[in-house]
Amino acid sequence: MIFSELYGTYYNTVARILDAAIDHPLQKGELCSIVEKYAFGESVLGIEPAFSEERWQLILPDGSTALKHSPTMPLTLLEKRWLKAIWQDPRIRLFTDEQTCFPEVEPLFDPDDILVFDKYADGDPYTDENYVANFRLVTDAIRNRYPLSIDAMNRKGSVTHMVLMPEYLEYSEKDDKFRLIGSGRRCGGTVNLGRITSVRPYGKPFEIAPAAGSRSECRTVTFELADYRNALERVLMHFAHFEKQAEKLDGKHYRITVTYDRDDETEMVIRILSFGPMVKVIAPTDFVNLIKERLISQKSCGH
Repeated sequence: MIFSELYGTYYNTVARILDAAIDHPLQKGELCSIVEKYAFGESVLGIEPAFSEERWQLILPDGSTALKHSPTMPLTLLEKRWLKAIWQDPRIRLFTDEQTCFPEVEPLFDPDDILVFDKYADGDPYTDENYVANFRLVTDAIRNRYPLSIDAMNRKGSVTHMVLMPEYLEYSEKDDKFRLIGSGRRCGGTVNLGRITSVRPYGKPFEIAPAAGSRSECRTVTFELADYRNALERVLMHFAHFEKQAEKLDGKHYRITVTYDRDDETEMVIRILSFGPMVKVIAPTDFVNLIKERLISQKSCGH
């Protein structure tokens, strides 16, 4: 298990207890307070008795420890190799300028070992210096809550200027693109980071304009599902972060409606097609036509 949040918490909590015991003998109440601060609410029921009953022979009866040095948790070889593999992801450059990560070990896997189907090849330029600078400025504005003045290319190829209060970033796995979601414009506040030509802090007074509707155009797709090979469970998990409604038609068939952002339409087509004959789109007609066009295109390529 690599980087277990659960067990990592226990290990770090015990390390803090031992570190405190090296400094001075611990009282029972002090040990419990360390557990409550760094572990989970019920952890004191297991960790404190393990010490007091000497099942973990690390703390002496007087609250001291035989250890002379603070405990450390060095990374294992497997963890280092996993980090080395992750470091090869070009998106790492969005967050750090460091160029090396455990040069003494081989990566656990290479990017070429992963083959992704139905993923667009024109993802964001993660190694482009201008894109990296824009990304870092946007994330700083999200953390520190200040508006941005943005110039971005629209779908027609012309530059559009806007002022936004950035709220958060969305990432599309199928499109391999980041989108900035912001507030302050009546016509919505979604912009692809890859289309941004320049961005800078907006130094003037800024008030968020009342929205004319939702933050972006929402659409729905309705499909019927045949629940074979755990298809229902897989679909609900796959669309877990979307607003949706499910209606049972009979013992094995369901009607599901998913609400999505207009900008996610291509990704929705790809996701639904990934379930093959288990899913049949029934509405709206425009979405049904998108499915047909996609299938015809795949057939013409010999897929």
